[in-house]
Amino acid sequence: MFAVIAWLAVTVTARGDVPTIESQLIFNPRSDHNHAASIVECPNGDLIASWYRGKGERDADDVAVFGARLRKGDSRWSEPFVMADTPGFPDCNTAMFVDATGRLWLFWPTIIANSWESCVTNYRVSKNFSADGPPTWDWQSTILLKPQDFERTVLDALNARLKSTTQPAQVAAARIERYRKLASDKLLSRLGWQPRCKPTVLPSGRILLPLYSDTYSAGLMAVSDDGGKTWYASRPLVGFGNIQPTVLRKNDGTLVAYMRENGPIHRIRVAESKDDGITWGPVGAIDLPNPGAGIDAVRMDDGRWLLVYNDTTRARNSLAVSISDDEGRTWKWTRHLEKHETGSYHYPAVIQSKDHLIQVVYSHYTGEGQSIKYARFNADWVLQGDAK
Repeated sequence: MFAVIAWLAVTVTARGDVPTIESQLIFNPRSDHNHAASIVECPNGDLIASWYRGKGERDADDVAVFGARLRKGDSRWSEPFVMADTPGFPDCNTAMFVDATGRLWLFWPTIIANSWESCVTNYRVSKNFSADGPPTWDWQSTILLKPQDFERTVLDALNARLKSTTQPAQVAAARIERYRKLASDKLLSRLGWQPRCKPTVLPSGRILLPLYSDTYSAGLMAVSDDGGKTWYASRPLVGFGNIQPTVLRKNDGTLVAYMRENGPIHRIRVAESKDDGITWGPVGAIDLPNPGAGIDAVRMDDGRWLLVYNDTTRARNSLAVSISDDEGRTWKWTRHLEKHETGSYHYPAVIQSKDHLIQVVYSHYTGEGQSIKYARFNADWVLQGDAK
């Protein structure tokens, strides 16, 4: 049996030169489904993790959003508590952040008809979340979006993709016709957008909530310029396979969205925005592998970028952390959080806390069952590389 409080290391330095890591399971392995975690640091230094739990995913109507708390200075996570539950409907992927006024935001989709295409994204806001147990929620609403230039963007990207392939003409024609119908469907283009990675807050105060659609295998940003009071949609990021964006900002203001690949490329997908996330350039790929699994990234306080991802093309048994010191042009340092023959270690969420440590949560599946694993480490641990 796994011990929930079994730490792999016990000494952490705030910034220091000693490579350091600690890790533990947030709860003992279970037979039900536990997946799609998020993590946030509270103003008082506590950590809150969220994930969804139930008999399955979109097909299981008992699925709800759960959370747990790690008090600052403690070594044990709290017992899990319910963060959101829509009776009779699955509640799935979670994302969180704390805004400039100190409020906690939780985003998640409710699945209306047991298909990803039918989901609607909700959010809850709390000003009181320092007590034991779940936050006291002050507000809840849904994010309803009309993607900008949707039909034209989808068809332009489709035509560009087909010109670059060697598919038979009849296959291309069939695919064009299918996506033409999908692209012009107002209902399908306005439903099915769900979160996975945390929001990005720009220097202007604009909030970008990365979303994705399995209907179109595409990404989108929900945008708020008034602190989350209202939301509108960016132009979609369309590459037919690019989903679950995580967004970083370069020194010159360019935004870079790294995305999971759900197509045949088996590489992390990428797109850039020069106008604070409203429009996005073509979706390409970088030379890092992806097996069709979630990724996440963070810009560290020293300007370096850190990426957590499955560095395979087929399985999720290897979970890597890479660091770039040139804003993603190269990823010079890599170390593994998990690297095993069996098991699945995936869907990471990453932040950097005020003590400069990297905080990661991810789905952890072994023969013992399913849990959410938590790890914290300093950048020096990654720079050291894997043990020989």
